[in-house]
Amino acid sequence: MPEILLDIQNVSYTYGNGKKALDGVNFTVTAGEFVALAGRNGSGKTTLTRLAMTLLKPVGGSIHFQGQSTAALTPADMARSIGYVFQNPDRQIFRDTVLKEVAYGPEQLGFSQNDVSNSVNWALSMTGLTELTDSFPRSLSRGQKQKVAIASALAMRPKMLILDEPTSGQDPWDAQNLMNLLTSLNKEGITIILVTHDMELIARYTGRAVVLDQGRKVFDGLPDELFGGSLDIEAWGLVPPAALALSRRLPGVHAKSAAELVELLGSAIRQGRERYA
Repeated sequence: MPEILLDIQNVSYTYGNGKKALDGVNFTVTAGEFVALAGRNGSGKTTLTRLAMTLLKPVGGSIHFQGQSTAALTPADMARSIGYVFQNPDRQIFRDTVLKEVAYGPEQLGFSQNDVSNSVNWALSMTGLTELTDSFPRSLSRGQKQKVAIASALAMRPKMLILDEPTSGQDPWDAQNLMNLLTSLNKEGITIILVTHDMELIARYTGRAVVLDQGRKVFDGLPDELFGGSLDIEAWGLVPPAALALSRRLPGVHAKSAAELVELLGSAIRQGRERYA
């Protein structure tokens, strides 16, 4: 049975202004999962991930990672187990070369010089940044900066990555490259929690979707079930992927992305031409 990594039980959080951000949320993630965390703005997604990293502390309930309570742990403690990638990579990039940036985390965690070198080289290789080691990170493209942030997290050898809207502001090509990278990392055994507003990414790449609305968990299951048409997801501020919604109106077609829909329709047209040639 897969190991439970993150166990959030009946967690609530209220900000200083009295706004309740989370109300009795239960959320468990097992090793090897690729989970999407979705919901409209203000639903509690980012608050939940910040609680997981102990950047915030719950006012009610409990959080455990690998069976250990996080109540007394600091963000530095959690960085050994969970890599957190912010929506804006500029918020976590501050060194003058890609190599130094990626090395910062393992150095701060006390890795030996040999372990730092091995971890950095592995992280750079996994993210395709090996040729950019001497580059100034802030001069890179948005997509490359995001990869630097991911490599910096990977270099600390975490069991889990949490990414907050990592494709925001990227063109479709960079977004696809990033999602392919996350898929590869997941196949390597790294557990992924993807915070996203992009329903196509959820349908195409993730194995499970968790939806928050007004601080409560309202859905936890397969993306196919979320977008299957039996749930009023619009009430939660979600809209099904256009390609998926359209394909369900076409007999024999089930596409999770626009690219897949175009490919399936093209194949159907070719088959029709061959049949009547």
